[in-house]
Amino acid sequence: MGRWSVWVGRVLSALPVLLMLFSAFLKFRAPPEVVKAFTGQFGYPEQTLMWLGVVELSCAVLYAIPRTAILGAVLVTGYLGGAVATHVRVSDVWIPPAVLGVLAWVGLYLREPRLRELLPLRRPRNTGESLTPQGGSAT
Repeated sequence: MGRWSVWVGRVLSALPVLLMLFSAFLKFRAPPEVVKAFTGQFGYPEQTLMWLGVVELSCAVLYAIPRTAILGAVLVTGYLGGAVATHVRVSDVWIPPAVLGVLAWVGLYLREPRLRELLPLRRPRNTGESLTPQGGSAT
């Protein structure tokens, strides 16, 4: 993959990070509209709002740091999975957090060579070597 894929990966990775940072900021500020939706629509106790903001902020930061990006992606997936479950439970639109999770993994795949080695999308090129032992048959 070329330099373009790394830059596309960085842009795609920035979207979930920025949206999660904004969401965490709203949880810390706790404006009345957010508290009402959080407690009334989603049914969470108000005192959990700040702690979910801390978890969300931690996941986004770990995902944004290259050294911890894979761990961060796993945590972001778990967090957004909870968001999807919350929205499904109250018959709300669940697609945005699901798309955000997909963007996080696609962005990480494009910018992280360790992940591409672990999960290659295509077979390695045939080097002409046989997979059977020399002189043996493939039966």
